[in-house]
Amino acid sequence: MAYRNRLTLLALLDSLIVLSAIYVSYLVLHPYLEIFKLTALLVSSVSLLISHHIFASIYKLYKKAWEYASIGELISIVKAVTLSVISVVIIQILVFQDVYVRAMALTWMMHVILIGGSRFSWRLLRDRLVNNHMEIKNTLVIGAGSAGTMVVRQLLNNHDTALKPVAFIDDDPNKDKLDILGIPVVGTSKHITEMVEKYHIDNIVIAIPSLSKKELKVIFDECVKTNAKTQIMPMIEDIMLGKVAVNQFKEVEVEDLLGREPVELDINSISEYVTSKTILVTGAGGSIGSEICRQICRFSPKKIVLLGHGENSIYQIDMELRRLYLGQIEIIPVIADIQDRNRIFEVMDTHRPDVVYHAAAHKHVPLMEYNPREAVKNNVLGTKNVAEGSDTYGVKTFVMISSDKAVNPTNVMGSTKRIAEMLIQQLDKHSTTKFVAVRFGNVLGSRGSVIPLFKQQIQAGGPLSVTHPDMTRYFMTIPEASRLVIQAGSFASGGEIFVLDMGEPVKIVDLAKNLIQLSGYTIEEIGIEFSGIRPGEKMYEELLREGEVHPEAVFPMIFVGKSLQNTYEQISTLIDNYDSLSESNLKEYVLSLANNKKILLSTVSN
Repeated sequence: MAYRNRLTLLALLDSLIVLSAIYVSYLVLHPYLEIFKLTALLVSSVSLLISHHIFASIYKLYKKAWEYASIGELISIVKAVTLSVISVVIIQILVFQDVYVRAMALTWMMHVILIGGSRFSWRLLRDRLVNNHMEIKNTLVIGAGSAGTMVVRQLLNNHDTALKPVAFIDDDPNKDKLDILGIPVVGTSKHITEMVEKYHIDNIVIAIPSLSKKELKVIFDECVKTNAKTQIMPMIEDIMLGKVAVNQFKEVEVEDLLGREPVELDINSISEYVTSKTILVTGAGGSIGSEICRQICRFSPKKIVLLGHGENSIYQIDMELRRLYLGQIEIIPVIADIQDRNRIFEVMDTHRPDVVYHAAAHKHVPLMEYNPREAVKNNVLGTKNVAEGSDTYGVKTFVMISSDKAVNPTNVMGSTKRIAEMLIQQLDKHSTTKFVAVRFGNVLGSRGSVIPLFKQQIQAGGPLSVTHPDMTRYFMTIPEASRLVIQAGSFASGGEIFVLDMGEPVKIVDLAKNLIQLSGYTIEEIGIEFSGIRPGEKMYEELLREGEVHPEAVFPMIFVGKSLQNTYEQISTLIDNYDSLSESNLKEYVLSLANNKKILLSTVSN
């Protein structure tokens, strides 16, 4: 409706209400009006009509969106009506030296009721029309504090959402049985399952921003026992900055259920060795490498060299960083294979990096079991090229990304990572470059990891393929993995292996169940199949072997260990002869070398 038409309609409606209110009041109290009283009625009516429109304009009664009316709009109506009636009373005293108190009191009451009713009836009509076209979802809000109250108020006032708050859950005993904004507090987190059934809940909203990851997991474990969809309110910081609205709930992600707080960065120590420096990242187009590049750029390096073998992935991270940092940071994309020693040395000579993050590697366990020679070429020989190039051209710090599979390795991938660790530790003894390695477990959402595979299987209707019901793994997020790599460089004194305290290992089958439920399905709908342990896989992973552990953390959630050493001669022997060994013999030699077993190449060859 056009503003001018809306204004005219409301003004005419109010005029009718004002005149009706005062005439009905006088007729009810004075059914037989004398000439004097009739004159007073006419004067009072005109006065009330004029004063009403004046105060209605002052309080903007004609500009309000009444379909969203609430207590604030009602207060404006009461103020406008009260002042209008007071104005008439003053005129009656001045003109007639008398006040018709009962008539004016009744006029005030009818005036408020009729004006308010006309406005709020529009909201009721709109609510009914909206509700008739929308499937209402009963919503349980967990947390009756300020955040939960904010969520409920927003849901009650926003009629474009289908979520209808019907109950609170809160562990504070002082709130039990209370009503907040008309919504009852019906129990604690122990009663979630019971209350979902009792109130026919379709949606659950967790509205406690102060929850730790461990506490969130406990609550979510209760929520998944129901068939209700579970969501979390956005962070307060994002709401205050206007990035999201209060009622723009985010889905619970798998990383929210790791049961521990994410690792954070020591900004000052990182700035000292990154800001205004030249940084080189190998494997810069990969999941971890690209995230390292993103986070490094926050610290304003002078130059960042994006080195990778995949043309498309390097192009994507190059374009992304240029869009964000063009003119601030020199960004150099380099297409190169770390197995090409001459090319790597050429890149080192051209750009003379201060810090190298070595993320390029083959990481797929089953694939490397079938291709051990490629694992050695990339993970061992490629690391040797980048590390020796760093030593030759005076890199200050070299940080290599390793894996928990390098601990007591039972597969080729883990063994080549372990040998790469030993290689850089040997180099560290004789180099001015500080060589360190960083170990972490499985990275959620990285290429080839289990989460993208599970999501594809869910989209296809299932079932999810899990190797063994008892298999466990350590998990972390891509940002966490990248932060650990960056932070390790600031702590490096040379030769260390840094490890993230990743909390308790997670059963793969539990991860699969959580992902199914987070996707809005039941386990029965999707299903889980056990396919058996694949070649080279271990049932349980470790982060440090016996004898490596230093019990004290060097930084919250980051530990350091001095790895057990092996002879550089045996590594050199492997590098010199890997191409002449058969696949099976190469695998045997790599596994023995990685596990510190003395084995002669001649023995393997036989």
